[in-house]
Amino acid sequence: MAKKFEAVSWDAEEYVIRSRNTWWYVGLVVVTLALSALAVWLEGWTFLILIILSAITILVSNLRPPRKLHYTLDKNGLTEGTKLYKYEDFKAFGILKEEEHFSAILIPKKRFGLQVKVYFPMGSGEAIVDALGARLPMEEVKLDVLDKIVNFLRI
Repeated sequence: MAKKFEAVSWDAEEYVIRSRNTWWYVGLVVVTLALSALAVWLEGWTFLILIILSAITILVSNLRPPRKLHYTLDKNGLTEGTKLYKYEDFKAFGILKEEEHFSAILIPKKRFGLQVKVYFPMGSGEAIVDALGARLPMEEVKLDVLDKIVNFLRI
């Protein structure tokens, strides 16, 4: 007799809020001004525009609170809000712990496919791992270089 698949649902924020003190914002302003001065000195006007837009984007995205999303793992796949990620698009999954936050990472089959990373509360972890493990093999995952840089810069 086939084991009945139990759907698992949880709510979590779309990304981790990283603590930033006043010095982080001062550093952003100093780096922006230094790179802007360099762009003006080199007469790189496109570079200057890129620097200013990047600084504004980083500031706005860091001030915007993360949305609370509803996730469901069922027989069809992972549903994030209204978007469905089907199991057959992924070759494996892994669990990652960043500081005190846990996330499940779905690893795509396609070479240049994007990973899907969803955060979950620790209390739901066992049910989520069991539900994913019933459909996908588990692999060890590590932060890539870009993730390490983003964590270091607290973006």
